[in-house]
This record gives sequence, structure tokens and C-alpha cells, in this order.
Amino acid sequence: MNMQLRVLGCSGGIGQERRTTCFQVDNDILIDSGTGVGELSLEEMSALRHIFLTHSHLDHIGGLPLLIDSIFTKIQEPIVIHGLEETIQALKDFIFNWAIWPDFSMLPHEKKPVMRFEVMKPGETVDVGGRKLEMIEVNHVVPGVAYCVESDAGAIAFSGDTTTNDTLWEALNKKERLDILIVETAFPDELLDLSKLAKHYCPSLLAEDLKKLKHNPSIYISHLKPGGEVKILSQLESQVDEHRRLLRLSNGDVFEL
Repeated sequence: MNMQLRVLGCSGGIGQERRTTCFQVDNDILIDSGTGVGELSLEEMSALRHIFLTHSHLDHIGGLPLLIDSIFTKIQEPIVIHGLEETIQALKDFIFNWAIWPDFSMLPHEKKPVMRFEVMKPGETVDVGGRKLEMIEVNHVVPGVAYCVESDAGAIAFSGDTTTNDTLWEALNKKERLDILIVETAFPDELLDLSKLAKHYCPSLLAEDLKKLKHNPSIYISHLKPGGEVKILSQLESQVDEHRRLLRLSNGDVFEL
């Protein structure tokens, strides 16, 4: 079966055309739910069945409460929210807590909610209609994960937010194939110390880690901080092996496998 990935948001901030992280797999799956959720129509939102979260930071979950509220009356079966235990607990404690937003895992009735949480652990895989999503541990300032999405058509991986690590690359190297890798690079090299503190990649850190990857996929760079996009890409291009296919990810990109 064919598989489509649509980029609803991939920026490290907002402003004008920028939207934060949200990817749509076919018509029924989201990976993260940042402000890019707003690119979907109500009909497209209503078709969603699963949302896989990489971590609890606002730029990756900020659209979730508004999405659920917008299609509350249209949901026949609960949308399943997948994530680490720590991520789901953060949503319960700080978002769906009745003070910031209603707890939609209890509405309209606790026995028939519009939203259901499902804890995943790194290494686990969820099969959604022939598309297998594996959760992979990464290295971020809060517990975070990457996802690799595989089907008969191919494989796409998204790093989530991370910095120097071995777990992502070891997991990807075990795959038979990897067609597309979406990986973050938040800061330019001038902010190396901040990158290490916030546990994000900068060009020099990513260039070093890419040496660990045995596959040669198309590599798309995401999570570029507003205003720094051109400099970050230029620094990456000067440091990453010339045989790597390195491209900037943009809102609205669509990939067909």
C-alpha cells in the first residue's frame, strides 16, 4: 500500500508562514500536534484516529486540545493519543486538567470519551492498518522519542527533538531500508552551548551524528529557529558529507511512498 506524509508544521517557532511540528500520515494519523494542526479542515481533523507524540513541549502538543475541542461533536470513536508515560502524565497534569482545558478523556462520558490515552515504551511498535510506527528513545531535556513509520511502500523516520545520541542511529541502522529521515537542527553553531543545554542539534553536532547512519536516505531538516534558517542550512551543507542528500523541510511538503 502507498503511504503519504504531509508536513503541516515543521518550524521551531511561529510567525507568518511558520507552523510548529505536526506531520500527517495518510488521512488518519498525526505525529505531534503543534500549531500545524490548524492547516487541517474540520473534515480532515474528523478523519484522524491516532496521534503519536514525541514529547510534552508546547510546540509539539499545543494544537491537541484545540483539535479535540473543534471536532468534539464529530468524533464517533475515541482518538487514541500515543506517547511516553511521562508525556501523557504531563498532558493530564498540565493541559487536560479542567483548569487549562477540559479533560476530554472523560467527555462526554468517562465510559465513552472522545479521546483515549495509550502509553508506549521505546522499542514498541503499533500497527495501524499496515503502517507500523516504532517508538525510539532519543536525548532531549524532557523524555522524548523519535518514530520510524514503515509500510510495504517504504520507511520514514522523524527524530523528534534531540541532540547527540546513539539510540536513534542504532535503531535506524537495524532497518532494512530508510527512504526519508526528518531530523531537527534548532540552532546555528554559534549557539553550541545553548544547543547542549537545551539538548537540540546544531550543525556541528548533527554532522557528527550522521556519520553513525549506515543508510543514505533523503535528509530533511526541521525545527529551524525563526530567523536562523538560512545560516543553519548553510552551516550544515558545509559540514555534512557531500554524498548525503540534505534539504530543508517546509510546511506544505508532501511525500509519497
